[in-house]
Amino acid sequence: MPEVVARISDVMHVMAGVMRDPIGRVLLAQRPAGKHLAGLWEFPGGKLEPGESPLAALARECREELGVELQRAEPLIRVPWQYGERTLLLDTWQILEWRDTPQSLEGQALQWQQPARVDPALLTPADRPILQALRLPSSYLITPANVPPEKCALWFERIAQAIEGGEQLFQLRLPLWPQEFVRDLVADLLPLARRHGAQLLLNGDIDGARELRIGVHLKSAQLLALSERPLPLQQVVGASCHDAAQLAHAVRIGVDFATLSPVAATASHPQTSPMGWPLFQSLAEAAALPVYALGGMDPSHVAQARQNSGQGVAGIRGFWP
Repeated sequence: MPEVVARISDVMHVMAGVMRDPIGRVLLAQRPAGKHLAGLWEFPGGKLEPGESPLAALARECREELGVELQRAEPLIRVPWQYGERTLLLDTWQILEWRDTPQSLEGQALQWQQPARVDPALLTPADRPILQALRLPSSYLITPANVPPEKCALWFERIAQAIEGGEQLFQLRLPLWPQEFVRDLVADLLPLARRHGAQLLLNGDIDGARELRIGVHLKSAQLLALSERPLPLQQVVGASCHDAAQLAHAVRIGVDFATLSPVAATASHPQTSPMGWPLFQSLAEAAALPVYALGGMDPSHVAQARQNSGQGVAGIRGFWP
């Protein structure tokens, strides 16, 4: 099972490059027969040579594997992963500009696919967090916990307005509502969400997520009580985490992304000491999944979260139209 990388000297540093064509498709390569995980798909790349910088290694792999010249790239996600006795760090960059047309120079099959249409089960396990990082937006909206059931119509409109405004990821956390009310609200919103490519996640309601064929966001205690992923790979699973042990367990059972909190001071938990950005970055980089900064965040913190190895920010106040 995947584990947090402990000793960097034991780690094989591997570069992966994500190339997007003008219509948003990403390039995938199939691992050839005779290799580990043969037949599964991955993002092109290869391991660093001694003395190479990450960007130089990625440029070399692009030339040797695809026949293209890398011109501009930026970091996407670092995925520490364990395959049996082998530990690797999959250092993934988005290739923003390149010269020439990608072609197969090593006999590998290539295909362009929209990230939303890629079946995660067809990717190598270490490449699945990369796919999630590509699919997930930079903002994760969470409904306020104090919304009373009589405001159902108002919150239908607010969530619908946010979907139409381009927001793509929502957690419906409405603890004052009967469970069936929350499920009904989601069912009413689903046609609009699917038209706009948005995802609705139920807070803690695994059975409801199965019934509606949508995602779920696990509470911390719920996460730790599970020994395996509660939904198929095609349904997103998020989790609330507060430390390295919870993040490691989320990775172990195959969670797709996590929130990590509190990063900054919050009005809702004034007695809790925030972890700050340095600890957030350290924990996010050690976790093999996309991590959202939560706690004291608003949309203006997205760039800071990205600079500190986060997927983006999650929050309640300041996120709703």
